Amino acid sequence: MALRRLQDRPRILEIAYVATLAALRLFRNGLNPGGLVEKIFVPGERVTKGLIFDCKMCGDCVLHNTGMTCPMTCPKNLRNGPCGGVRLNGNCEIEPDMRCVWVEAWERSQRMSQFGAGIHEILTPTDRRLEGTSSWINDISSSVNKRPAGWTE
Repeated sequence: MALRRLQDRPRILEIAYVATLAALRLFRNGLNPGGLVEKIFVPGERVTKGLIFDCKMCGDCVLHNTGMTCPMTCPKNLRNGPCGGVRLNGNCEIEPDMRCVWVEAWERSQRMSQFGAGIHEILTPTDRRLEGTSSWINDISSSVNKRPAGWTE
């Protein structure tokens, strides 16, 4: 699928991410989790991110930290990876015909200019309460990316 090939152009996606984030920040006050705008926004986000990234709508998107590769597509749902079961050919230990999500994330992050170093960050666990919500709205409203109680690096 042509849109999925966009993943192999992480620099273009990084530019689109920065532009979208800047545009949405202009409307910060109207973007509230659970509000009317989110009800309208979620279907569009589900379709576009689904077609490009095979998005699982975790509500806590970290594409910019993972080379524009969704870590939730990992069969083990690893937020920080790889798991150690990467095959010699770079494929997944669970799905032998699938390229390891984290191998792809590493390779793609090397082609990013602004957020490529994000691959080195330890990511917080996915907040399962946010599943099915808009990552964009959650990010803009600061509903995510807060360290859980007791979290230390």
